[in-house]
Amino acid sequence: MSTVIEAIAAWCAAPPAISDNARRLAREAIADTIACLYAGRSDASTLAVAGAFGWQLAGEAPLVTGGRQSPSVSALVNGTAAHALDYDDNFRPGMSHASAVIVPALLAVAERSGASGRAFVDAYLVALQAQAFVGSGVAGSHYTAGWHGTSTVGSIGTAAGVAKLLGMDADGIARALSLGASMASGTKGQFGTPAKPFHAGMAARNAVEAALLAAEGLRGRLDILEGAQGFLEMFGGARPKGYDVAGIAGDREHVIETDGLMPKLHPCCGSTHLIIDAVLELMRDVPVDPDAIVSAECHVGIANFRNLAYPEPRDEMEARFSMQYCLALALRKKQLSLSDFTLPTVEILARDPLLRKISMTHYSAAEEERATSYLPHRLRITLEDGKTHEVERAFARGGRADPFSDDDRRMKFVDCLEGIESPMSIYAAITALDEQPDLDFLSVLF
Repeated sequence: MSTVIEAIAAWCAAPPAISDNARRLAREAIADTIACLYAGRSDASTLAVAGAFGWQLAGEAPLVTGGRQSPSVSALVNGTAAHALDYDDNFRPGMSHASAVIVPALLAVAERSGASGRAFVDAYLVALQAQAFVGSGVAGSHYTAGWHGTSTVGSIGTAAGVAKLLGMDADGIARALSLGASMASGTKGQFGTPAKPFHAGMAARNAVEAALLAAEGLRGRLDILEGAQGFLEMFGGARPKGYDVAGIAGDREHVIETDGLMPKLHPCCGSTHLIIDAVLELMRDVPVDPDAIVSAECHVGIANFRNLAYPEPRDEMEARFSMQYCLALALRKKQLSLSDFTLPTVEILARDPLLRKISMTHYSAAEEERATSYLPHRLRITLEDGKTHEVERAFARGGRADPFSDDDRRMKFVDCLEGIESPMSIYAAITALDEQPDLDFLSVLF
């Protein structure tokens, strides 16, 4: 019987027919990620990584901070930028910010491989499916245990996409996956610090280096995901699901259509989004005076609760991981924007007394284990006159259940590319990426 890696590599080397809809969804995700990457170019985390590794400014791959460097450094800097503002998409099957790893990693080798736009989309879809396959064995247990799926599952799965773009066969893709497993790392204890976006950059770099090493014949164990002292045993958490090799080999539907990605409407941790979307929906129908609120009680998942560790944020990174800050913003302003997550703004808004009226509890482990679907996040608001408002939401805006409109996607893209002349021409080129002979049209961003 094949190992898990061999089954994944075989799928990636000769994937089933991809529908036009799947390709459209991939192009939308790529556009969203490139927008987030550009918007994050001046973040302190991005500049720190570029300052440490990008100073030579000579090489074959572009940096969003300017100049060119090696593919490894390009992936590292651009991956950090893509995740710097926490505005990039979520991917539940990998418990990862999938695209923030995949797109920078593929961009780093696109010129070396002479990639067309269509080949880039093909490689993106391979990397995303590979992340889903790697994540399938450890599921939420891995994430709840404290591992950051972006930099664990992301490192491994994305290596398959980079290998695909470099033209490698199933054996080469398998070598890349195995080496990616050796590089997987990153804990959620770093959430709310500049190390978190670095995790995405690290994973993109890992994927590039795993594929380049695999191309030179370096190899590891092919059973490293399921074998003794392997990924599942060491990273699986308390209740890992385990891998289904036959299911991987026989999977004919692409995950981008069955599960989909969750692009973000709000530039903050996705663990806040269900509550934010629920309260914004409430306020469209019911006037809520924030100054009349006595308490706002949030009930979320265990992992979400643990992610949001900053009830009194001190800077913009902590604010993105503060339910109190994000919900107070939603109640006050009825929207969250990039400008709400700058240090001067946070220093002012974090003093709002409304933050101290917001509390958070979570489901029990037993409740989550018994659940057959994702449990809703709930919010109960109590007002001074004794009235209460209770709302809940099981999914955030942007995913398959409540997708963005074309206008939503365009507005976010233009907002992120502030200062770029004719951003819609770039957007149009990405939406027609399958027809592009190369990716040179993106040079205006780098």
